[in-house]
Amino acid sequence: MNKEIQLVKRPEAAPTHEHIKMAEAERPVPSQGEVLVKLLYVSVDPYMRGRMSAAKSYIAPFQLNEPMEGGVVGEVVESKAEALQEGDIVTGMLPWKEYAAAPADTLRKVDPSLGPVTTSLGILGMPGLTAYFGLTDIGQPKEGETLVVSGAAGAVGSAVVQIGKISGCHVVGIAGSDEKLAYLKNELGVDEVINYKSESVPERLEEACPNGVDIYFDNVGGDISDAVYPLLNKFARIAQCGAIASYNVPNDQGPRMQMHLIKSSALIKGFTVGDYQDRFKEGFSHLAQWLQEGRLKYEETITEGFENIPDAFFGLFEGANLGKQLVKVAEPSQK
Repeated sequence: MNKEIQLVKRPEAAPTHEHIKMAEAERPVPSQGEVLVKLLYVSVDPYMRGRMSAAKSYIAPFQLNEPMEGGVVGEVVESKAEALQEGDIVTGMLPWKEYAAAPADTLRKVDPSLGPVTTSLGILGMPGLTAYFGLTDIGQPKEGETLVVSGAAGAVGSAVVQIGKISGCHVVGIAGSDEKLAYLKNELGVDEVINYKSESVPERLEEACPNGVDIYFDNVGGDISDAVYPLLNKFARIAQCGAIASYNVPNDQGPRMQMHLIKSSALIKGFTVGDYQDRFKEGFSHLAQWLQEGRLKYEETITEGFENIPDAFFGLFEGANLGKQLVKVAEPSQK
């Protein structure tokens, strides 16, 4: 039998085990042009909370009583496609099943020479590309500018702060624990760090940004963003990547930002990494080069066990992870 994790009830607030259950189904058999993939690592990401809702969004909602899905790294254990062979390590979007069948052309073979295979779900995958395009295309960083990053110790934020430093910015990172602040400052070279749980964010932002804010890369929204808007400089740019502070708060409301945008002539643009699909090769090339040169670092929080995927997902909303949150579900058959 083949274990899978299904959405069985749509949450109105924070998701819990009442919304997700473990089930069993028969192991799928690949059709012509498909491969059977044994999942090795599963990525859990904040955007998945939106897919648990039936509300219209940029991506289709998860279906009730069907497996949830996301980015995975897996091993091809059976192939009916010329492009992939048994033993190949691949990455792609697959259901949360121990074994999943998929068309070979929807998967990408992982190049282990670029780094551990898990990096294809992190710094060399969706989070890294999100950071690269959000900052370089929307933020357009220039030498000497001030960049503020909320959720700075997460998978996306930790890449953004480093690309900001590569671009010559004065970088201010906001996170929720002293451990995360120490990592940002000591390992990633962030200039100023703010603990939003133990410090006054408005006061600390004024101290950390004496010349105002030129770029705000927003992963969080909520009260943290409300504190940033009054500090926006003329022609500031805001890359609106996430709003995790609001994902589990129905009908969330906050202070109005319009006057701040008008006074600063600021640009705010929401985006998803899929907007840049035709430029992935460009982003991947830059990220891989910086990683090889040692200019990009990454951290992973790895939970073990297929049955622990839900708990790893729930932990995202409590800030439990440092860097990319992954779940290791199996060892490869061939090492």
